Amino acid sequence: TIQTCVETNAWQLALRLSMNLLNVNGITKHYGPRAVLQDVSFNVHQGEVLGLIGPNGAGKTTLFECLAGLLPDDGGTVSDATQTLAQQQRKNTLFYLPDGIAPWAQQTVRWALHFFERLYAAGNKADELLAALKLERLQHARIGSLSKGERKRTLLALSLLTPQPLLLLDEPFDGLDLRQTREVMALLRAQPARGRTLMLSIHQLTDAARVCDRLVLLSNGRIVGVGTLDELRTTAKLDQVSGGGLEEVFLALT
Repeated sequence: TIQTCVETNAWQLALRLSMNLLNVNGITKHYGPRAVLQDVSFNVHQGEVLGLIGPNGAGKTTLFECLAGLLPDDGGTVSDATQTLAQQQRKNTLFYLPDGIAPWAQQTVRWALHFFERLYAAGNKADELLAALKLERLQHARIGSLSKGERKRTLLALSLLTPQPLLLLDEPFDGLDLRQTREVMALLRAQPARGRTLMLSIHQLTDAARVCDRLVLLSNGRIVGVGTLDELRTTAKLDQVSGGGLEEVFLALT
């Protein structure tokens, strides 16, 4: 029956979300005497969209760089379901897309996407992503000539061509207009059904509330809350009915 199918799908989703794809335990990072990350611990569930939010200077980009193995940490571990992952091993589990980069500035958008397609044996996904991200009219433009929003959509397309089960995306909506943001949100929300797990660093709280299943709140290098919006309302001791949205939770916890 339809009810049985719904209940089965709900059970399967709950089971999938209960599985940890990545376990982050006690990550610490100092720059001289300044502690940028302090004992940061959380789990990434398989098949979820996890948001990383926090004030400017909270350590979000530093955390992503440490998780990706681009920046050495001063303590803590990153592990999957079976083992602790050394920095050089993490590239097999996750792909990190930084904010504001412009690779291959003299190459065209189409060249970059098809290069990634061949590199990762991604089938015919490059042309699909050109269409999905409205890049067809830009496919012969050089990457170095793109606007901020155009470059952002190109980089998102490249990240979606990679095979790693976990994508770390730093500010995926930065530079996009309202319509583009909604379209990219829909594309990202579809990824878990295709076997991808996402962790997004987002500074716009309204965007985070709309696209993320759970949230990690980072303030002054420390975790101040992890969970769904309802769970974070409880952490912040806000009324579940009239306690407001993510902005109120964010202000109460940070």
